[in-house]
Amino acid sequence: MLEVYIDGSTTGNPGPSGIGVFIKGEGHHLRFSEFIGHYSNHTTEFIALLRGLEEAQKLSPAIVSVRTDSQIVLAAVEKRYAKNAEFAAILENILAISDTFDLFFMKWIPDDQNKAAHALAREAVLKQLPKS
Repeated sequence: MLEVYIDGSTTGNPGPSGIGVFIKGEGHHLRFSEFIGHYSNHTTEFIALLRGLEEAQKLSPAIVSVRTDSQIVLAAVEKRYAKNAEFAAILENILAISDTFDLFFMKWIPDDQNKAAHALAREAVLKQLPKS
């Protein structure tokens, strides 16, 4: 089983945004920290999930467990629906990938249990900000 921890970070809303993905399990410990452009905080969280699933899929696991501190992302995946058009477009890709796993589930976790993904997301944003 792979555990995929995801988080998004923005400076401003919308503003410069980064994602963090931490994948562990089945002998893997992978970290991804990427600047993704300018987005809202919620959009950034959806993009983090999509990116995390894309990376997990490359490892061909049967079981994927995602941990997120975003309740809106969790709710959208559980309902398989997002009213917001921007979220819905990303969610469509998320569901297409999640449906390829034998077993896929998500769990909401508090911020203090998502420190690795949060640090990666924040690092991606900070690298892009002008030095003062």
